Amino acid sequence: MTGARHILSYAQTLRGGGVERALLRLAGEWASLGRRVTLVIGDPSGPLRREISAAVEVIPLGASGYAAMHALPRHVKALRPDLLFCAGSHYTGIAAWTRLRLGTTCPPIVAKVSNALERPDHGRLVAAAHAAWLRQHPRFLDRVVAMSEASAEHVARAMRLSRSLIPVIPNPPAQRGAEASLPALPRRYVLGVGRLVPQKRWDRLIDALPHLHQRIPLVILGEGECRAALAAQAEAGGVELLLPGHVADPIVAMAGAAVLALTSDFEGVPGVLAESLSVGTPVVTTDCAPAVAEIVASPSLGTIVPRNDGAALARALDHWLGDAVRPHPVAPRGADSASRYLQLFDSLMPV
Repeated sequence: MTGARHILSYAQTLRGGGVERALLRLAGEWASLGRRVTLVIGDPSGPLRREISAAVEVIPLGASGYAAMHALPRHVKALRPDLLFCAGSHYTGIAAWTRLRLGTTCPPIVAKVSNALERPDHGRLVAAAHAAWLRQHPRFLDRVVAMSEASAEHVARAMRLSRSLIPVIPNPPAQRGAEASLPALPRRYVLGVGRLVPQKRWDRLIDALPHLHQRIPLVILGEGECRAALAAQAEAGGVELLLPGHVADPIVAMAGAAVLALTSDFEGVPGVLAESLSVGTPVVTTDCAPAVAEIVASPSLGTIVPRNDGAALARALDHWLGDAVRPHPVAPRGADSASRYLQLFDSLMPV
């Protein structure tokens, strides 16, 4: 076989997260298409481990911290893969480190932009430093992949790249689990799916619930550092909140929800919106990413509200919890994403 026969990628943990979930789906599909795939994982013991294809080789580093990933160049040198895949923006620092350590012996590196390039949580100095860091990416990456057209335009400006050099490849759609295990859910509920971290701003959603015309439980599937604070906020506000933790297959819960809500400060290309629409569940989302308007392309699919407008969030939720007609399921994009990545990888191989 010619082309990129051996693909190596890496991640910190398998505790949950959209970047890691998409990586495991891609890795499994690449392996099924005849490529050797190796994943170097800091701590592979998390709940996503069950989603790893048996055909994918996993090398554990024995530690989940970001610093542990600095061992990647050693594994690349020993395994000599044809190509490195950086699965998300969080990991580009390790890609730069690997290029620096290996120099001309480093294989081509392809990175996917998974997060917002402009972040409201950055002050002026941090924003300037982040902008300077983004401009360095073309120095150590051979290709940058965007997940949407809007994201590609932002990447071109932020990294000062020609738009023609930025392929757009969406994440592959989530697959329904063979045995979807969910806790008992209320008959009707508002659903959130994502980590319990400050970026997701679930506090906004909890704040909005008491202002709705009807009382309705809130279910958030995910785990993280804000669990206790969110539980306390809900109790103080009289909101019935269920936090079942990470669920391997959230599609079933999405299909049963009255509406899915995403209240983040910033996102890259939020896959949960497309997943919800794929089962005909409407969405209410903040304007947390340029790609949101591409996904929620019609008012018949959901409502986009400003990030800091609690009244607009409550009105949007009331609309979809009322007599609004649920949308028809929207076929998710990305069914051919794995093969499109392989075409890109092969194009970077020496002739």
